[in-house]
Amino acid sequence: MTHQPIISADSHITEPPTMYADHIEPAFRDRAPHIQHVEGAGDIFVIEGMKTPIPLGIVAAAGKPAEQIRLMGTRFEELHRGGWDPEARLADQERDGVDAEILYPTVGMAICNHRDLDYKKACCDAYNRWIAEYCSPHPDRLLGVGQTAMRTVEEGIRDLEAIKAAGLRGVMMPGHPGVADYDDRIYDPFWEAAIAIGLPLSFHILTTRDALPRGPRMNAFLSVVRGCQDIMGMLVLGGVFERHPKLRVVCVEADAGWVPHFMYRMDHAFKRHRNWLPPGQTLSKLPSEYFAESIYVTFQDDWVAFKTANLMNWRRLMWANDFPHSDSTWPWSQELLAEHTAPLTDEQRTGILSANVADLYGVDVDALLAA
Repeated sequence: MTHQPIISADSHITEPPTMYADHIEPAFRDRAPHIQHVEGAGDIFVIEGMKTPIPLGIVAAAGKPAEQIRLMGTRFEELHRGGWDPEARLADQERDGVDAEILYPTVGMAICNHRDLDYKKACCDAYNRWIAEYCSPHPDRLLGVGQTAMRTVEEGIRDLEAIKAAGLRGVMMPGHPGVADYDDRIYDPFWEAAIAIGLPLSFHILTTRDALPRGPRMNAFLSVVRGCQDIMGMLVLGGVFERHPKLRVVCVEADAGWVPHFMYRMDHAFKRHRNWLPPGQTLSKLPSEYFAESIYVTFQDDWVAFKTANLMNWRRLMWANDFPHSDSTWPWSQELLAEHTAPLTDEQRTGILSANVADLYGVDVDALLAA
């Protein structure tokens, strides 16, 4: 691996206690998301207008044995410092054998679900200012993704331009836009702007207001991928990729082993049922062909994805370590990858661990190796 870097396509920062207050517009400063200590429950991130605060127990539990992971009772100072300190982050990368990371928010994921669009917009702008600062000391290794509240199509385009100007590498979209839905033709100018500006668009798990799962609480863990699946199906069957074949979208942290079956099921519906259950517009190709070309998928220790890479377009598969969240493979990523990538060819291994993400985000691999 001395000649080929490893890039995590989905890692996270941990917003520091005063990040939003320090970077948000003055009109929202008194209402900015902030950390509050609750006796017996530890530190929690409070977001005005959202019923459920964010406990810190699992947002930075990478590396902990399963029996030590708990939701409540954690203090901010106990978390991985690399979540908010870019210098400490390089040591975290080196410990895991990772050379660079595409960085997503943590609290910002929950803010995607906020129903107050003005508040959401202020928080997204504050985050974009902070993440640009965080990445600036090491722009070859810390590759930040910005956020848009997507209040309107026109404002979304302005957000794309601002995020690009800030030096960020992509845009995390909220699961629900402010107007209509993403398959509506009013979004056509936005998709074309994303293509022209050169920013991949990401849909991350937990950024969609999904229906409550049934059964025990653990069943909720299984349900978190469904919001992303629904959006991918909507974009494919709604004709978004038919109208915008150069558009590239990333389905983030929803695993990838399900992709071959999902493509089959879309094709089955299209071939067998399109006359009484029509897609959003006439499609000139099979749904699976749009998925295979236009959608990138990130995953961590999904061994099924590695074993079924030949059943999908493996040039759209991107490995991630999800540091510092509780699902992270850090600091055991190298051991897991040695086992899970065994069925792959050298070309596939290089693609899934670095080349695919480098191509998508315009990462200069030579500069990365030098860094």
